[in-house]
Amino acid sequence: MNYLHQFLFGIYPYIALAVFLLGSLIRFDREQYTWRSESTQVLHRGNLRLGSILFHIGIIGLLGGHAVGLLTPVWVWDTLGVSHGAKQIFAMAAGGLMGSLCLIGILLLLARRLGNERLRAATTLKDKVVLLWILGTLLLGLSSIFVSAGHLDGHMMVLLMSWAQHIVTLRGDAAGFIVDAPLVFKLHLFMGMSLFVIFPFTRLVHVWSGFGAVTYLGRAFQLVRPR
Repeated sequence: MNYLHQFLFGIYPYIALAVFLLGSLIRFDREQYTWRSESTQVLHRGNLRLGSILFHIGIIGLLGGHAVGLLTPVWVWDTLGVSHGAKQIFAMAAGGLMGSLCLIGILLLLARRLGNERLRAATTLKDKVVLLWILGTLLLGLSSIFVSAGHLDGHMMVLLMSWAQHIVTLRGDAAGFIVDAPLVFKLHLFMGMSLFVIFPFTRLVHVWSGFGAVTYLGRAFQLVRPR
C-alpha cells in the first residue's frame, strides 16, 4: 500500500469532513446573505420543475442508500439472513434506479442552463463546477454497477463497507481494505469525498436549510388576530 493510497483513503476523508463541517459553519456565520439556493426560475423555467424533481429524488435516494448500505455493520445483514450477494444485487438495482433518475434530472438542468442565453450569463464558475462534479461522480457510480456485475459474491461490497465503517470509527487501517479495489471504485470514492470539500463554497449549502426546515413540523401554530 503506497503513500498516495494511504493519504487518499485513510487521511483525505477526515480532511474532507473537516472542511465540510467547519466550512459550512464559517460560511453561515460570516456570509449569511450568500446562504441560498440562488434559484433562476425568474429568468427561465424551461425544464426546471421536472429536472429538479428527478435530480433531488435521485440524489436523496443515493445518499440515503449509500449511508445505509455502507454504514450498517455486516453482522446486522448476517443476522437478518441477507446474503452478501443478495445485498449487492439489491444495491445495484436500487443504485441504478436512483442514479438513472438523478442522471436524467441533472442532464435536464444542465441543458436548461447551457441552452438559454440569460441562464448562461447568470451561471457562475462555481455553479458549473458543482454540476459537472456531481455529473462525473454520478457517471462513475453508475459505471461501477457494470464492474460489480462481474463478481456477484458481494466480497468487494463488504470491503467497501469495512472501509467506510473503519473511517467513521476512527480506525487507522481503513485504507488497507480497498487497496486492490478496481479503479472505478477508487475514483468514485475520491470524487464523492471531494464533493464534501467544495460543498461549503457553493450553493449546495442550502441542503443544510432543507434539514433545518424539518423543525417547522413541530412548530406551534401562529396566531393571527383579526382587525
